[in-house]
Amino acid sequence: MKTFYAEEQKRHDPKAFLSMGMQKPNPEQPERVERLLAGSRAAGSTIHRPASYGLTPIAAVHTPEYIEFLTHIFERWQRMEGASAEVIPNVHPFARNGSYPAGAAGQAGYHMADTACPISAETFDSACWSAWSAVAATEAVMSGEPAAYALCRPPGHHAFADVAGGFCFFNNSAIAAQRLRATASRVAILDVDLHHGNGTQGIFYARPDVLTVSLHADPSRFYPFFWGHADERGEATGLGYNLNLPLARKSGDTEFLEALGHAVSRIRAFAPDALVVALGLDAFEGDPFGGLSVTTSGFARIAEAIAQLRLPTVIVQEGGYLCDALGDNLTAFLTGFSGAN
Repeated sequence: MKTFYAEEQKRHDPKAFLSMGMQKPNPEQPERVERLLAGSRAAGSTIHRPASYGLTPIAAVHTPEYIEFLTHIFERWQRMEGASAEVIPNVHPFARNGSYPAGAAGQAGYHMADTACPISAETFDSACWSAWSAVAATEAVMSGEPAAYALCRPPGHHAFADVAGGFCFFNNSAIAAQRLRATASRVAILDVDLHHGNGTQGIFYARPDVLTVSLHADPSRFYPFFWGHADERGEATGLGYNLNLPLARKSGDTEFLEALGHAVSRIRAFAPDALVVALGLDAFEGDPFGGLSVTTSGFARIAEAIAQLRLPTVIVQEGGYLCDALGDNLTAFLTGFSGAN
């Protein structure tokens, strides 16, 4: 299986975020890339640099207003007297009802859901290369590869069409799915990250051509809190095209695989032409977030179950944070997926 990754993705290096009111080191660190590259190579994958695809595939998912904001916000932020080294909002709109602030501070609050996605001088470029890695993997699958892996960092599934959040800026999984729609009449996105893919759900919530399915820790007391509940089924023509399968905290392989069985059944009923897997490795029992208890061998079994769908598949990296087994977990997944095909 081919892996797509660009070295520019390491340049984004966020320093801090707020958690339970406390400033803590940001866990979305460049070192994640080295661990994931090692895991990919151990699975026998070859590393390929993506091309620069410009803004066209990104703009197919994200609004021009938001792209313009991300392009210029760091420079604008630095012109404010007393501004922090990174763009971090301190105010958010209670409702986004059409009014739009003119200043950098107001726009940061408008376009950034939380404090976990600080923007530095390198963020926009890194986010573009992350998205282009997803596009390159998608192009490989559209050209006949049965599957390809996009090592996307920063990740993407918490990014809405015009909002960053949860370490995410451009929604790489959504960009891949939209790209696949050029040749696929229907596309399914299966998100197996510890956290609900709220941005992905939001982007496709009213659409019947992209089925969104997410397995994740129950958001009642876990990020992203406001999305990811079982009664969220889509809206308008997209009603019935979103499935959330929240899991009790600390659920392990057995519970995850049981829920995955329901996810696979729903995907089969949708009869898609292609699949995007939003691969979070943070469901691991030793991940710093500690929400679920999937084992390394469990990731292999998860991959084997997904591979049984026999669909052209783009695997897009989402979460999975620094721990000794991060690379091993990716190796287990990629090996399990390839071995089952």
